[in-house]
Amino acid sequence: MANNSKLHVVMLPWLAFGHIIPFLELSKFMAQRGHRITFISTPRNIERLPEIPPNLSASITLVKVPLPKVDGLPSNAEATMDIRTDQMSLLKKAYDCLEPDLTRFLENSVPDWIIHDFCSHWLQPVAAKLGISKSYFCIVSPWTLGFFGPPEMLINGTDPRNEAEDFLVPPKWVTFPTKVAYRIHEINWILGAVNPNISGASDAYRLGMVTKGSDVVTLRYCNEFEGDWLKLLNEIYPSEVMPLGLMPPPQVNNNSSDEKNEEMPSSIKEWLNNQNKASVVYVALGSEVSPTQTEISELALGLELSRVPFFWVLRKTPGFNESESVELPDKFEERVEGRGIVWKSWAPQLKILNHESVGGFLTHCGWGSTIEGLAFGHPLIMLPFLVDQGLNARVLEDKQVGIEVPRNEQDGSYTRNSVAQTVRLIMIEDEGKRFRDGAKEMSGLFGNTELHDAYMHRFLEFLEDNQHKSKN
Repeated sequence: MANNSKLHVVMLPWLAFGHIIPFLELSKFMAQRGHRITFISTPRNIERLPEIPPNLSASITLVKVPLPKVDGLPSNAEATMDIRTDQMSLLKKAYDCLEPDLTRFLENSVPDWIIHDFCSHWLQPVAAKLGISKSYFCIVSPWTLGFFGPPEMLINGTDPRNEAEDFLVPPKWVTFPTKVAYRIHEINWILGAVNPNISGASDAYRLGMVTKGSDVVTLRYCNEFEGDWLKLLNEIYPSEVMPLGLMPPPQVNNNSSDEKNEEMPSSIKEWLNNQNKASVVYVALGSEVSPTQTEISELALGLELSRVPFFWVLRKTPGFNESESVELPDKFEERVEGRGIVWKSWAPQLKILNHESVGGFLTHCGWGSTIEGLAFGHPLIMLPFLVDQGLNARVLEDKQVGIEVPRNEQDGSYTRNSVAQTVRLIMIEDEGKRFRDGAKEMSGLFGNTELHDAYMHRFLEFLEDNQHKSKN
Protein backbone atom coordinates (compact mmCIF):
# COMPACT_ATOMS: atom_id res chain seq x y z
CA MET A 1 0.00 0.00 0.00
CA ALA A 2 1.43 3.36 -1.01
CA ASN A 3 1.95 6.01 1.65
CA ASN A 4 0.57 8.75 -0.64
CA SER A 5 3.47 11.07 0.13
CA LYS A 6 4.31 13.56 -2.55
CA LEU A 7 7.70 13.02 -4.09
CA HIS A 8 10.34 15.20 -5.68
CA VAL A 9 11.64 13.21 -8.65
CA VAL A 10 14.55 14.22 -10.89
CA MET A 11 14.41 12.94 -14.48
CA LEU A 12 17.71 12.54 -16.35
CA PRO A 13 17.28 11.05 -19.84
CA TRP A 14 20.05 10.32 -22.33
CA LEU A 15 20.48 12.94 -25.07
CA ALA A 16 18.22 11.28 -27.65
CA PHE A 17 14.62 12.23 -28.32
CA GLY A 18 13.64 8.57 -28.47
CA HIS A 19 14.63 8.58 -24.78
CA ILE A 20 13.68 12.16 -23.84
CA ILE A 21 10.03 11.89 -24.91
CA PRO A 22 9.21 8.71 -22.88
CA PHE A 23 10.89 10.34 -19.87
CA LEU A 24 8.71 13.41 -20.41
CA GLU A 25 5.55 11.29 -20.72
CA LEU A 26 6.39 9.55 -17.45
CA SER A 27 7.02 12.98 -15.88
CA LYS A 28 3.56 14.15 -16.93
CA PHE A 29 1.94 11.01 -15.54
CA MET A 30 3.66 11.54 -12.17
CA ALA A 31 2.83 15.25 -12.13
CA GLN A 32 -0.83 14.49 -12.75
CA ARG A 33 -0.77 12.57 -9.47
CA GLY A 34 0.66 15.45 -7.49
CA HIS A 35 4.38 14.70 -7.56
CA ARG A 36 6.98 17.39 -8.22
CA ILE A 37 9.26 16.75 -11.20
CA THR A 38 12.59 18.31 -12.15
CA PHE A 39 13.39 17.43 -15.76
CA ILE A 40 17.05 17.96 -16.67
CA SER A 41 18.60 18.19 -20.11
CA THR A 42 20.70 20.58 -22.19
CA PRO A 43 19.39 24.00 -23.27
CA ARG A 44 18.68 23.14 -26.91
CA ASN A 45 16.93 19.90 -25.99
CA ILE A 46 14.74 21.65 -23.42
CA GLU A 47 13.80 24.24 -26.04
CA ARG A 48 12.78 21.47 -28.48
CA LEU A 49 10.45 19.74 -26.03
CA PRO A 50 6.70 19.69 -26.67
CA GLU A 51 4.87 22.27 -24.58
CA ILE A 52 3.97 21.12 -21.07
CA PRO A 53 0.17 21.14 -20.55
CA PRO A 54 -0.84 24.27 -18.58
CA ASN A 55 -2.35 22.23 -15.74
CA LEU A 56 1.01 20.50 -15.18
CA SER A 57 3.43 23.37 -15.76
CA ALA A 58 3.62 24.25 -12.07
CA SER A 59 4.59 20.67 -11.19
CA ILE A 60 7.28 20.14 -13.86
CA THR A 61 10.42 22.27 -13.68
CA LEU A 62 12.62 22.19 -16.78
CA VAL A 63 16.29 22.65 -15.90
CA LYS A 64 18.88 23.49 -18.56
CA VAL A 65 22.42 22.27 -17.95
CA PRO A 66 24.89 23.39 -20.64
CA LEU A 67 26.68 20.57 -22.47
CA PRO A 68 30.46 20.93 -22.13
CA LYS A 69 32.45 21.40 -25.33
CA VAL A 70 34.29 18.38 -26.70
CA ASP A 71 36.72 18.52 -29.62
CA GLY A 72 35.17 17.03 -32.74
CA LEU A 73 31.57 17.48 -31.63
CA PRO A 74 29.63 20.14 -33.61
CA SER A 75 28.98 23.25 -31.52
CA ASN A 76 25.19 22.96 -31.70
CA ALA A 77 25.05 19.18 -31.21
CA GLU A 78 23.12 18.34 -28.04
CA ALA A 79 21.20 15.23 -29.15
CA THR A 80 21.76 12.16 -31.28
CA MET A 81 19.58 13.69 -33.99
CA ASP A 82 22.26 16.41 -34.39
CA ILE A 83 25.18 14.08 -35.11
CA ARG A 84 26.39 11.27 -37.32
CA THR A 85 26.60 7.76 -35.94
CA ASP A 86 30.41 7.97 -35.85
CA GLN A 87 30.19 10.96 -33.48
CA MET A 88 28.14 9.11 -30.84
CA SER A 89 31.07 8.43 -28.53
CA LEU A 90 31.92 12.17 -28.54
CA LEU A 91 28.39 12.98 -27.40
CA LYS A 92 28.74 10.44 -24.60
CA LYS A 93 32.06 12.00 -23.62
CA ALA A 94 30.39 15.40 -23.41
CA TYR A 95 27.50 13.90 -21.44
CA ASP A 96 29.95 12.44 -18.90
CA CYS A 97 31.31 15.95 -18.37
CA LEU A 98 27.91 16.94 -16.94
CA GLU A 99 28.74 15.03 -13.75
CA PRO A 100 30.09 18.01 -11.70
CA ASP A 101 27.11 20.26 -12.48
CA LEU A 102 24.60 17.48 -11.85
CA THR A 103 26.33 16.53 -8.59
CA ARG A 104 26.03 20.13 -7.34
CA PHE A 105 22.38 20.23 -8.35
CA LEU A 106 21.61 17.01 -6.48
CA GLU A 107 23.52 18.21 -3.41
CA ASN A 108 21.43 21.40 -3.33
CA SER A 109 18.03 19.86 -4.10
CA VAL A 110 18.28 16.33 -2.58
CA PRO A 111 15.26 14.81 -4.36
CA ASP A 112 13.54 11.63 -3.22
CA TRP A 113 14.27 9.76 -6.45
CA ILE A 114 16.32 10.19 -9.58
CA ILE A 115 15.09 8.34 -12.66
CA HIS A 116 17.96 8.07 -15.11
CA ASP A 117 19.07 6.46 -18.35
CA PHE A 118 21.71 3.91 -19.37
CA CYS A 119 24.48 6.41 -20.05
CA SER A 120 24.99 7.92 -16.59
CA HIS A 121 27.15 5.18 -15.08
CA TRP A 122 28.80 7.76 -12.79
CA LEU A 123 25.53 8.75 -11.14
CA GLN A 124 25.02 5.79 -8.78
CA PRO A 125 27.75 6.57 -6.20
CA VAL A 126 26.79 10.26 -6.17
CA ALA A 127 23.12 9.50 -5.49
CA ALA A 128 23.94 6.79 -2.95
CA LYS A 129 26.16 9.17 -0.96
CA LEU A 130 23.30 11.66 -0.79
CA GLY A 131 20.72 9.03 0.11
CA ILE A 132 18.77 9.54 -3.13
CA SER A 133 16.93 6.49 -4.42
CA LYS A 134 17.71 5.53 -8.03
CA SER A 135 15.69 4.00 -10.84
CA TYR A 136 17.05 3.09 -14.26
CA PHE A 137 14.27 3.64 -16.82
CA CYS A 138 14.99 1.49 -19.88
CA ILE A 139 13.18 2.62 -23.04
CA VAL A 140 14.37 -0.32 -25.18
CA SER A 141 12.98 -3.85 -25.21
CA PRO A 142 13.83 -6.37 -22.44
CA TRP A 143 15.32 -8.83 -24.94
CA THR A 144 17.95 -6.18 -25.71
CA LEU A 145 18.94 -6.07 -22.03
CA GLY A 146 18.73 -9.86 -21.83
CA PHE A 147 20.96 -10.28 -24.85
CA PHE A 148 23.66 -8.11 -23.22
CA GLY A 149 23.64 -10.26 -20.08
CA PRO A 150 24.27 -9.98 -16.31
CA PRO A 151 25.63 -6.69 -14.89
CA GLU A 152 28.80 -8.14 -13.33
CA MET A 153 29.79 -9.66 -16.67
CA LEU A 154 29.30 -6.30 -18.41
CA ILE A 155 31.25 -4.40 -15.77
CA ASN A 156 34.16 -6.84 -15.60
CA GLY A 157 34.38 -7.50 -19.34
CA THR A 158 33.97 -11.25 -18.89
CA ASP A 159 31.48 -11.86 -21.69
CA PRO A 160 32.29 -15.37 -23.00
CA ARG A 161 31.28 -14.31 -26.51
CA ASN A 162 34.61 -13.49 -28.16
CA GLU A 163 33.85 -14.08 -31.84
CA ALA A 164 31.37 -12.35 -34.12
CA GLU A 165 29.60 -15.67 -34.68
CA ASP A 166 28.77 -15.87 -30.96
CA PHE A 167 26.28 -13.03 -31.39
CA LEU A 168 24.39 -14.75 -34.21
CA VAL A 169 22.62 -17.05 -31.75
CA PRO A 170 20.79 -16.42 -28.45
CA PRO A 171 23.16 -16.28 -25.44
CA LYS A 172 23.50 -19.33 -23.19
CA TRP A 173 21.74 -17.65 -20.23
CA VAL A 174 18.50 -17.43 -22.27
CA THR A 175 16.93 -20.82 -21.51
CA PHE A 176 13.64 -20.47 -23.41
CA PRO A 177 13.12 -20.69 -27.20
CA THR A 178 13.73 -17.40 -29.01
CA LYS A 179 14.92 -16.02 -32.34
CA VAL A 180 16.54 -13.00 -30.70
CA ALA A 181 20.03 -12.72 -32.22
CA TYR A 182 22.00 -10.38 -34.43
CA ARG A 183 22.83 -10.94 -38.07
CA ILE A 184 26.25 -10.74 -39.71
CA HIS A 185 25.68 -7.24 -41.09
CA GLU A 186 24.67 -6.01 -37.59
CA ILE A 187 27.74 -7.37 -35.79
CA ASN A 188 29.78 -4.17 -36.05
CA TRP A 189 27.23 -2.40 -33.89
CA ILE A 190 27.19 -4.98 -31.11
CA LEU A 191 31.01 -5.21 -31.10
CA GLY A 192 31.14 -1.44 -30.83
CA ALA A 193 28.79 -1.57 -27.85
CA VAL A 194 30.86 -4.07 -25.87
CA ASN A 195 34.25 -2.49 -26.58
CA PRO A 196 35.53 0.77 -25.00
CA ASN A 197 35.23 3.90 -27.15
CA ILE A 198 36.59 7.43 -27.11
CA SER A 199 34.29 8.31 -24.20
CA GLY A 200 36.30 5.90 -22.02
CA ALA A 201 33.37 3.62 -21.19
CA SER A 202 31.65 1.09 -23.40
CA ASP A 203 27.88 0.94 -23.62
CA ALA A 204 28.06 -2.50 -22.02
CA TYR A 205 29.98 -1.11 -19.03
CA ARG A 206 27.53 1.77 -18.65
CA LEU A 207 24.59 -0.64 -18.75
CA GLY A 208 26.21 -2.93 -16.22
CA MET A 209 26.82 -0.08 -13.78
CA VAL A 210 23.31 1.37 -13.95
CA THR A 211 21.58 -2.00 -13.70
CA LYS A 212 23.76 -3.07 -10.77
CA GLY A 213 23.53 0.23 -8.89
CA SER A 214 19.82 1.04 -9.27
CA ASP A 215 17.25 0.37 -6.57
CA VAL A 216 14.80 -0.67 -9.27
CA VAL A 217 15.06 -1.21 -13.03
CA THR A 218 11.90 -0.30 -14.90
CA LEU A 219 11.12 -0.88 -18.56
CA ARG A 220 8.62 0.31 -21.13
CA TYR A 221 7.10 -3.15 -21.25
CA CYS A 222 4.41 -5.46 -19.88
CA ASN A 223 4.09 -9.06 -18.70
CA GLU A 224 1.40 -9.83 -21.28
CA PHE A 225 3.86 -9.73 -24.22
CA GLU A 226 6.76 -12.22 -24.17
CA GLY A 227 6.84 -12.22 -20.37
CA ASP A 228 9.73 -14.72 -20.20
CA TRP A 229 12.14 -11.83 -20.80
CA LEU A 230 11.05 -10.08 -17.61
CA LYS A 231 11.53 -13.31 -15.66
CA LEU A 232 15.03 -13.62 -17.12
CA LEU A 233 15.98 -10.07 -16.13
CA ASN A 234 14.76 -10.65 -12.59
CA GLU A 235 17.02 -13.71 -12.48
CA ILE A 236 20.20 -12.05 -13.79
CA TYR A 237 19.81 -8.56 -12.25
CA PRO A 238 20.46 -7.85 -8.56
CA SER A 239 17.83 -5.08 -8.54
CA GLU A 240 14.09 -5.57 -8.78
CA VAL A 241 12.80 -5.32 -12.37
CA MET A 242 9.39 -3.69 -12.79
CA PRO A 243 7.50 -3.25 -16.08
CA LEU A 244 6.09 0.24 -16.54
CA GLY A 245 3.57 -0.73 -19.21
CA LEU A 246 3.93 0.10 -22.89
CA MET A 247 2.88 3.77 -22.50
CA PRO A 248 0.67 3.71 -25.65
CA PRO A 249 -0.24 7.02 -27.27
CA PRO A 250 -3.42 8.58 -25.82
CA GLN A 251 -4.88 9.03 -29.33
CA VAL A 252 -5.35 5.28 -29.69
CA ASN A 253 -8.69 5.33 -27.87
CA ASN A 254 -9.84 8.67 -29.25
CA ASN A 255 -12.69 8.31 -31.73
CA SER A 256 -13.30 12.00 -32.36
CA SER A 257 -12.41 12.87 -35.95
CA ASP A 258 -11.98 16.53 -35.05
CA GLU A 259 -9.54 15.63 -32.27
CA LYS A 260 -7.69 13.17 -34.48
CA ASN A 261 -6.88 15.76 -37.10
CA GLU A 262 -6.15 18.67 -34.77
CA GLU A 263 -2.78 20.28 -35.54
CA MET A 264 -2.31 18.19 -38.67
CA PRO A 265 -1.12 20.39 -41.57
CA SER A 266 -4.01 20.92 -43.98
CA SER A 267 -2.06 19.55 -46.95
CA ILE A 268 -1.40 16.24 -45.12
CA LYS A 269 -4.99 16.00 -43.93
CA GLU A 270 -6.38 16.70 -47.39
CA TRP A 271 -4.12 14.13 -49.08
CA LEU A 272 -4.90 11.42 -46.52
CA ASN A 273 -8.63 12.15 -46.74
CA ASN A 274 -8.50 11.51 -50.50
CA GLN A 275 -6.97 8.02 -50.12
CA ASN A 276 -8.88 4.77 -49.75
CA LYS A 277 -9.28 3.27 -46.31
CA ALA A 278 -6.19 1.32 -45.10
CA SER A 279 -4.46 1.83 -48.47
CA VAL A 280 -1.50 4.04 -47.45
CA VAL A 281 1.82 2.83 -46.09
CA TYR A 282 3.33 5.34 -43.67
CA VAL A 283 7.15 5.45 -43.96
CA ALA A 284 9.35 6.84 -41.18
CA LEU A 285 12.83 5.77 -40.09
CA GLY A 286 13.12 7.90 -36.94
CA SER A 287 15.38 10.84 -36.15
CA GLU A 288 18.63 8.94 -35.58
CA VAL A 289 18.95 6.60 -38.56
CA SER A 290 21.44 7.79 -41.19
CA PRO A 291 20.71 5.86 -44.41
CA THR A 292 23.29 6.05 -47.17
CA GLN A 293 22.53 7.53 -50.56
CA THR A 294 22.14 4.02 -51.99
CA GLU A 295 19.77 2.99 -49.19
CA ILE A 296 17.58 6.07 -49.73
CA SER A 297 17.51 5.53 -53.48
CA GLU A 298 16.60 1.84 -53.23
CA LEU A 299 13.87 2.60 -50.70
CA ALA A 300 12.45 5.33 -52.95
CA LEU A 301 12.51 3.17 -56.07
CA GLY A 302 11.01 0.28 -54.11
CA LEU A 303 8.09 2.43 -53.00
CA GLU A 304 7.63 3.50 -56.60
CA LEU A 305 7.71 -0.09 -57.87
CA SER A 306 5.20 -1.24 -55.23
CA ARG A 307 2.45 0.95 -56.74
CA VAL A 308 1.10 1.33 -53.18
CA PRO A 309 0.15 4.83 -51.93
CA PHE A 310 2.71 6.08 -49.41
CA PHE A 311 3.43 8.97 -47.08
CA TRP A 312 7.18 9.17 -46.43
CA VAL A 313 8.63 11.39 -43.73
CA LEU A 314 12.18 12.02 -44.94
CA ARG A 315 14.06 14.27 -42.57
CA LYS A 316 17.54 15.72 -43.07
CA THR A 317 20.16 13.07 -42.33
CA PRO A 318 21.53 13.54 -38.77
CA GLY A 319 24.84 15.35 -38.49
CA PHE A 320 25.21 16.20 -42.17
CA ASN A 321 25.23 19.66 -43.65
CA GLU A 322 23.22 20.60 -46.71
CA SER A 323 26.01 19.79 -49.16
CA GLU A 324 26.19 16.24 -47.76
CA SER A 325 22.45 15.57 -47.77
CA VAL A 326 21.20 12.47 -49.56
CA GLU A 327 19.07 12.99 -52.65
CA LEU A 328 16.01 11.28 -54.05
CA PRO A 329 16.32 9.61 -57.49
CA ASP A 330 15.99 11.97 -60.44
CA LYS A 331 12.34 12.97 -61.09
CA PHE A 332 11.14 10.50 -58.44
CA GLU A 333 8.64 12.91 -56.91
CA GLU A 334 7.25 13.76 -60.33
CA ARG A 335 6.70 10.10 -61.16
CA VAL A 336 4.87 9.32 -57.91
CA GLU A 337 2.88 12.56 -57.78
CA GLY A 338 -0.62 11.90 -56.53
CA ARG A 339 0.19 8.43 -55.25
CA GLY A 340 3.01 9.25 -52.88
CA ILE A 341 4.18 12.17 -50.75
CA VAL A 342 7.71 12.82 -49.49
CA TRP A 343 7.39 15.09 -46.46
CA LYS A 344 10.70 16.78 -45.61
CA SER A 345 9.95 18.35 -42.24
CA TRP A 346 8.36 17.37 -38.93
CA ALA A 347 5.14 15.41 -39.28
CA PRO A 348 2.52 14.50 -36.63
CA GLN A 349 3.28 10.77 -36.60
CA LEU A 350 0.57 9.75 -34.13
CA LYS A 351 -2.14 11.63 -35.98
CA ILE A 352 -1.05 10.14 -39.30
CA LEU A 353 -0.97 6.62 -37.87
CA ASN A 354 -4.45 7.23 -36.48
CA HIS A 355 -5.89 8.24 -39.86
CA GLU A 356 -8.21 5.67 -41.41
CA SER A 357 -6.43 5.75 -44.79
CA VAL A 358 -3.19 4.38 -43.26
CA GLY A 359 -2.96 0.60 -43.42
CA GLY A 360 0.72 -0.21 -42.81
CA PHE A 361 3.90 1.18 -41.26
CA LEU A 362 7.37 0.93 -42.83
CA THR A 363 9.55 1.47 -39.78
CA HIS A 364 13.12 1.23 -38.46
CA CYS A 365 11.69 -0.79 -35.53
CA GLY A 366 12.68 1.53 -32.73
CA TRP A 367 10.75 0.32 -29.70
CA GLY A 368 8.73 3.54 -29.34
CA SER A 369 7.67 3.60 -32.99
CA THR A 370 6.88 -0.11 -32.85
CA ILE A 371 4.56 0.44 -29.89
CA GLU A 372 2.83 3.29 -31.71
CA GLY A 373 2.34 1.33 -34.92
CA LEU A 374 0.94 -1.75 -33.18
CA ALA A 375 -1.23 0.33 -30.82
CA PHE A 376 -3.06 1.51 -33.94
CA GLY A 377 -3.16 -2.02 -35.35
CA HIS A 378 -0.84 -1.45 -38.32
CA PRO A 379 1.22 -4.35 -39.72
CA LEU A 380 4.92 -3.54 -39.86
CA ILE A 381 7.29 -3.46 -42.84
CA MET A 382 10.55 -3.60 -40.95
CA LEU A 383 13.83 -2.01 -41.99
CA PRO A 384 16.06 -2.01 -38.88
CA PHE A 385 19.40 -0.18 -38.78
CA LEU A 386 20.71 0.37 -35.22
CA VAL A 387 21.02 -0.92 -31.66
CA ASP A 388 17.94 -2.92 -30.66
CA GLN A 389 16.04 -2.50 -33.92
CA GLY A 390 17.14 -5.79 -35.51
CA LEU A 391 16.34 -7.73 -32.34
CA ASN A 392 12.88 -6.12 -32.23
CA ALA A 393 12.29 -7.15 -35.83
CA ARG A 394 13.15 -10.80 -35.06
CA VAL A 395 10.57 -10.93 -32.26
CA LEU A 396 7.84 -9.09 -34.16
CA GLU A 397 8.19 -11.20 -37.29
CA ASP A 398 8.00 -14.32 -35.13
CA LYS A 399 4.75 -12.92 -33.64
CA GLN A 400 3.45 -12.44 -37.22
CA VAL A 401 2.66 -8.73 -36.91
CA GLY A 402 5.14 -7.71 -39.60
CA ILE A 403 7.97 -8.80 -41.85
CA GLU A 404 11.53 -7.63 -42.42
CA VAL A 405 12.62 -6.34 -45.79
CA PRO A 406 15.04 -9.03 -47.07
CA ARG A 407 18.69 -7.93 -46.96
CA ASN A 408 22.07 -9.25 -47.98
CA GLU A 409 23.25 -11.14 -44.89
CA GLN A 410 26.84 -9.98 -45.27
CA ASP A 411 26.57 -6.25 -45.92
CA GLY A 412 22.94 -5.50 -45.03
CA SER A 413 22.09 -4.03 -48.42
CA TYR A 414 18.56 -4.25 -49.77
CA THR A 415 17.12 -3.69 -53.22
CA ARG A 416 14.19 -1.81 -54.67
CA ASN A 417 12.64 -5.16 -55.56
CA SER A 418 12.86 -6.48 -51.99
CA VAL A 419 11.27 -3.26 -50.72
CA ALA A 420 8.48 -3.37 -53.31
CA GLN A 421 7.71 -7.05 -52.72
CA THR A 422 7.57 -6.65 -48.94
CA VAL A 423 5.35 -3.56 -49.14
CA ARG A 424 2.93 -5.32 -51.49
CA LEU A 425 2.88 -8.45 -49.36
CA ILE A 426 1.94 -6.53 -46.21
CA MET A 427 -0.46 -4.06 -47.83
CA ILE A 428 -2.19 -5.97 -50.63
CA GLU A 429 -1.46 -9.65 -51.15
CA ASP A 430 -3.42 -12.52 -49.66
CA GLU A 431 -0.22 -13.92 -48.14
CA GLY A 432 0.03 -10.81 -45.97
CA LYS A 433 -3.42 -11.22 -44.45
CA ARG A 434 -2.04 -13.08 -41.42
CA PHE A 435 0.24 -10.12 -40.66
CA ARG A 436 -2.59 -7.62 -41.10
CA ASP A 437 -4.85 -9.70 -38.86
CA GLY A 438 -2.05 -10.25 -36.36
CA ALA A 439 -1.39 -6.52 -36.03
CA LYS A 440 -5.09 -5.76 -35.56
CA GLU A 441 -5.29 -8.38 -32.84
CA MET A 442 -2.11 -7.08 -31.18
CA SER A 443 -3.60 -3.56 -30.98
CA GLY A 444 -5.89 -4.90 -28.25
CA LEU A 445 -2.80 -5.34 -26.07
CA PHE A 446 -0.50 -2.56 -27.28
CA GLY A 447 -3.29 0.04 -27.27
CA ASN A 448 -4.87 -0.92 -23.94
CA THR A 449 -4.35 2.34 -22.04
CA GLU A 450 -6.20 1.09 -18.94
CA LEU A 451 -3.88 -1.91 -18.63
CA HIS A 452 -0.71 0.10 -19.11
CA ASP A 453 -1.79 2.98 -16.83
CA ALA A 454 -2.24 0.37 -14.08
CA TYR A 455 1.45 -0.57 -14.48
CA MET A 456 2.46 3.07 -14.01
CA HIS A 457 0.26 3.37 -10.92
CA ARG A 458 2.01 0.34 -9.40
CA PHE A 459 5.39 1.86 -10.19
CA LEU A 460 4.40 5.12 -8.46
CA GLU A 461 3.30 3.16 -5.41
CA PHE A 462 6.71 1.50 -5.37
CA LEU A 463 8.46 4.89 -5.53
CA GLU A 464 6.31 6.24 -2.69
CA ASP A 465 6.91 3.19 -0.50
CA ASN A 466 10.64 2.95 -1.12
CA GLN A 467 11.96 6.51 -1.08
CA HIS A 468 15.18 7.04 0.88
CA LYS A 469 16.00 3.33 0.84
CA SER A 470 18.81 3.69 -1.66
CA LYS A 471 21.53 1.08 -2.10
CA ASN A 472 24.93 2.08 -0.78
